[in-house]
Amino acid sequence: MAKETILVVEDEEDIRELLKYNLEKEGYQVLGAATGEEGLRAVRDRRPDLILLDLMLPGLDGLEVCRRIRGEAQTQPLPIIMLTAKGEEADIVTGLELGADDYIVKPFSPRVLLARLRAALRRRRQPLPPQTAPLKTDEMVIHPGRHEVLLKGQPIQLTVTEFRLLHLLVRKPGWVFTRTQIVNEIHGDDYPVSDRSIDVQIVSLRKKLGIFGSQIETIRGIGYRFKD
Repeated sequence: MAKETILVVEDEEDIRELLKYNLEKEGYQVLGAATGEEGLRAVRDRRPDLILLDLMLPGLDGLEVCRRIRGEAQTQPLPIIMLTAKGEEADIVTGLELGADDYIVKPFSPRVLLARLRAALRRRRQPLPPQTAPLKTDEMVIHPGRHEVLLKGQPIQLTVTEFRLLHLLVRKPGWVFTRTQIVNEIHGDDYPVSDRSIDVQIVSLRKKLGIFGSQIETIRGIGYRFKD
């Protein structure tokens, strides 16, 4: 069975070819694009299974490409992994808020990138969490079956990872989850553990929840919990 198609949107040809080589060696079909505009055309015309998206692109930058992909119903579900040379929290948080599923900071290990890519594709194939009963807390309602979160009756837009993270914490209010436990629960135990990745996801989630974001507590040196 043919493996999935990966779109690499990267303006540096050497990096693009390196990614293409490593991905094709693993059996993936690879499409390449050197600009944001080319990337968007490839997304709309070829419908890849996952997008590796550099943030620093000429013309239309990666954040705008991400925003447009998430803004169209037909492309909205596609997994997006951001590639950034900056490693700055503000850019990473912005990308996650726009709907990216994950990020990798350059320079990166091909093995780590492949592990992240496989995890993102696996999450896309996985069914929704079995706990389908709505969860209610104060003025927030989480509908796992509909993959929907309502605050005061108004829907908020969360990425797949943000939704699973929130659902995990709210499902066991008061329970302290370590970062490793969070990674294992929402990504699987073969996912490369990154404390920074979880911290950035929490920052993004709190912002989207507004005043309700304070319900997610940081337990210094351990992890996070949802207030009971």
